[in-house]
Amino acid sequence: MAKFKKKTKTQESIPTSALPDIIFMLLFFFMVTTVLREQDILVEQKIPQATQLQKLQKKTLISYIYIGKPKNTGLYGSEPRIQANDALINAPELVQWVNQERDKLPEADRGLITISMKVDKEVKMGPISDVQTELRNADARRVLYASTGKIYDN
Repeated sequence: MAKFKKKTKTQESIPTSALPDIIFMLLFFFMVTTVLREQDILVEQKIPQATQLQKLQKKTLISYIYIGKPKNTGLYGSEPRIQANDALINAPELVQWVNQERDKLPEADRGLITISMKVDKEVKMGPISDVQTELRNADARRVLYASTGKIYDN
């Protein structure tokens, strides 16, 4: 009888030399494609178009106010509401909110705070006038009105 040689099992290992490169590429891909939203928008936003726009230089000095009909009308009603920092507030609370936002800035930049108002195009002028009055009371004189359209650089 002939003896048969036992076949030895070969172990194929996964090449790990390219593994750090693959992990780095995945990490870089997700870092580039991920967009972090600072605030959840609680009001509807259909921003009006403008004919002349200018790009902002220092975005760290800007605080955002959103005005529009609430997305959850069953809870908040159907009247336009003011949103500041993930919370719906009333117009009289804007002075306190502006002061809190001003306190977050460095001492030298506190006078340069800019309020950007993103207002739904269906909102009447009444709530906007209330916000403007409260911003005047809070001594926030730099107000931007956000819109869509072509940007003109100076």
